[in-house]
Amino acid sequence: MSTDTATPEAASTADRPPSPAPARAPKRRSWLGLWFVLPFVAVYAVFMIWPMLLGLYYSFTDKSLTGRPVEWIGLENWIEAFGDPAAMDSLWNTAWFTILSTPPLVVLGLAFALLAHRARRLGWFLRLSFFAPFVIPVSVVTMVWLWMYQPAGGLFNHYLGEWGLGGDHLWAFQQDAMGSVVVTTVWWTLGFNFLLYLAALQTIPAEVYEAADIDGANSLQKLWSITLPLLKRTTALVIVLQLIASLRIFDQYYLMAGGASNLATENVFIQYIYNSGFVGFRIGYASALSYILFACIIVIALIQFRLLSRRED
Repeated sequence: MSTDTATPEAASTADRPPSPAPARAPKRRSWLGLWFVLPFVAVYAVFMIWPMLLGLYYSFTDKSLTGRPVEWIGLENWIEAFGDPAAMDSLWNTAWFTILSTPPLVVLGLAFALLAHRARRLGWFLRLSFFAPFVIPVSVVTMVWLWMYQPAGGLFNHYLGEWGLGGDHLWAFQQDAMGSVVVTTVWWTLGFNFLLYLAALQTIPAEVYEAADIDGANSLQKLWSITLPLLKRTTALVIVLQLIASLRIFDQYYLMAGGASNLATENVFIQYIYNSGFVGFRIGYASALSYILFACIIVIALIQFRLLSRRED
């Protein structure tokens, strides 16, 4: 008669804790990758970091383009900037332009992306048509639109006159140049938002829409319950980028307001900074104004990210 009994050696082996795995030799860190990053870091430091630090220093001095010795004046430029009515008016003009231009650029970008995404035969033509204006130089864009805005001989007034809807002053924007710049900007920069939305739409799985079709959902229900929720992150990115771009408005506004007497208007903030620094030769004061705009952009971007992150939570 046999019994299953373990030998003392086997029992001691079973009770013994497992031996630790042999320690691996620490990996040697290679600094070779830094040599590939170094050219970009050097260019970024020279053309971005150093000018930012130098501009911050100049904002506390009376730096001038006249070549006079630079003196430290502390917060005088900042105090003058916040008390300057022209600076605050130009900042409000920039904010008003942002309020007028951002909603149509976001909504139309999404609408055109949906149209081009669903189109089968004409999809390539719609993509080309919606994105092509974005690659046109700003000087060409403003020249074309200024010609269309002209009170005498302009394209808009010509057809409005034939239809009996207005005279020579309807599309001249003599009293409000902001409207003409907003329309021009929407036409010119819409392609970028359109491209972002189109790329996001192409990442949505087709199976999601097939399941909605099985459940009997119509096009509006699929748009509201599937497409828009899945585009939340893209919409957040588009809004933030568009707010920053609109707050930095200068090119088309300067060319349209300065290139035609019938579009004379108040300055936007970057134009006021340009006038203060390169027309008035006050680099120190212009540096303080620049950092005020920089702070406004940072605050708006942080608030936007905060609100969007709360919605996602």
